[in-house]
Amino acid sequence: MLICIPLFIKFGFWQYHKAEQKQILQELYDQALQAEPVTMPLTFEDTQSWRYRKVKVVGTYRPEYQILLDNQVAQGRAGYHVITPLQIGSSGKYVLVNRGWILAEADRSVLPEIETPAGELEIIGSLWLPSDKFYSLEQEASKMDTSWQSVWQNMDMPRYRQTVDFEVLPLVIRLDTQSEGGGYLRDWPRPDERITTHTGYALQWFGFAAATLMIWIFTAFRRQAHE
Repeated sequence: MLICIPLFIKFGFWQYHKAEQKQILQELYDQALQAEPVTMPLTFEDTQSWRYRKVKVVGTYRPEYQILLDNQVAQGRAGYHVITPLQIGSSGKYVLVNRGWILAEADRSVLPEIETPAGELEIIGSLWLPSDKFYSLEQEASKMDTSWQSVWQNMDMPRYRQTVDFEVLPLVIRLDTQSEGGGYLRDWPRPDERITTHTGYALQWFGFAAATLMIWIFTAFRRQAHE
């Protein structure tokens, strides 16, 4: 009882705090949607403060360094997110643009054909900060294979920046649904999508703690009754 109850309560607050964090992110997301796009800077001192900000940038796609992010589901079907680097103006800096979701072929060894606009164009979208909290065996395999990998399991930004020979900004632009720029299906996830799930888990853990206490009290009184 002394071990289980504090542990269950700790797990409950852990899930509750995760729900709170997602609610804060959702508020930032909603505010960003209402704002006018700003010109994207070429340097970022605090990437967190730019999360979800709507930006615009003029540049040229470099499809030869394009990747497909695997295991993306839309409308109940498996596919990829198309992520293409964009050279910003005449600078030597690039930003990755998530152009949206495309359906995977039945034969996964056959990659879908990706059409990429040529020439200079204006991109409008919201900034996404890829997570660095994931583990993948793909990372170990990539160390032994120095050839360019077109399909990635995770948006591993440090790995991408080490692989290419140009400077890549630390955030990714998710192409706006109304923006031109060679976009595909763009139904971007909301930060609050799993809030109810985290809240439900928190209530379950608190319920486990309460049930443990009730069982302990019941068995204690029952033992006294038999003495």
